[in-house]
Amino acid sequence: MRLSCREASRLISAGMDRPLSAAEHLKLRMHLLLCGNCRQFSQQLALLRNGARRAGEGVE
Repeated sequence: MRLSCREASRLISAGMDRPLSAAEHLKLRMHLLLCGNCRQFSQQLALLRNGARRAGEGVE
């Protein structure tokens, strides 16, 4: 079963908060291989998360 971009973005966000199941992880990886927009969203979300962490730690 293919994921829609909406489902993929939900899994990307969920993966920031909790470990994804093996099935969720596999579906998301397959989607990200084919979808540049979702790949970019995933990278942007990771950058935001890392930036927020660094700001919280007082790192510049």
